[in-house]
Amino acid sequence: MTRISGLTNQWRIGDVRISRIVEMEITGGSLFILPDATRDACLAYPWMQPHFMDDRGNLIMSIHALVVDTGKRRILVDTCIGNDKERAFPNWNMLQTAFLDDLSSAGYPRESIDTVMCTHLHVDHVGWNTMLVDGAWVPTFTNARYLISATEWSYWDAAEDDDTYGPIMADSVRPVVEAGLADFVAMDHRVCEEVWLEPTPGHTPGHVSVHIASQGEHALITGDCIHHPCQMTRTDWCSSADFDRRQGRETREALLARYVDEDILVIGTHFATPTAGHIRHRAEGGYWLEAAV
Repeated sequence: MTRISGLTNQWRIGDVRISRIVEMEITGGSLFILPDATRDACLAYPWMQPHFMDDRGNLIMSIHALVVDTGKRRILVDTCIGNDKERAFPNWNMLQTAFLDDLSSAGYPRESIDTVMCTHLHVDHVGWNTMLVDGAWVPTFTNARYLISATEWSYWDAAEDDDTYGPIMADSVRPVVEAGLADFVAMDHRVCEEVWLEPTPGHTPGHVSVHIASQGEHALITGDCIHHPCQMTRTDWCSSADFDRRQGRETREALLARYVDEDILVIGTHFATPTAGHIRHRAEGGYWLEAAV
């Protein structure tokens, strides 16, 4: 089941407001990205119900963007799949959603976004970087600087792959670069006083997560170093899209160990509603996500 929605969740981290804009939320159909997460295997971890798994063992996942509003900066983290894009995956092909209207309804018309942060350059994280206007792909957020890890750009610039999902670089990344709106940054780049990047490579070579801090409170937007909370308990369940599965698992385990039982709100880039929570130790070993509801 796929639900397309403008559902918005909001969190406060000190003086910073974080808003979630959903492009789609999906129950089931996740084996293509997490092949080890079969229904029977997932039912062994009932802590994932009801938010992240249904009663049959189907995982629930989301594709959404996150606006980080510091009061001075409006930073859009990842831009989903986008409309009008030719994609090999049928449920993502030639979408027609109200994403931009939903973003505006949340208080963020596209002209007000001053920064777009791409955690990495996969298909479901860069789509709304551009929009189709008079048959051409043009930057959607014309007043924004688009921040991309220099390591990430260097890899995909040389390893462009149209066959897997479609012409992602051509329709969603290169038009931004050619318009002079892209900045290639270090993987630990500080965006502003409240927001900086944390290197979390493995899923892609230059993958980053986004750390937010204000008034002594902290949050982390994961990107795809953790696709689904099940990977907190089963760190060995790697994504089929991982560039380096060994490195991806090491990154995931290091992140979990660093933030377990800390008062840091973890906001998953693909975690279904309620999307955020805190990493906790399991009595049986490993970790789980205590949902912030």
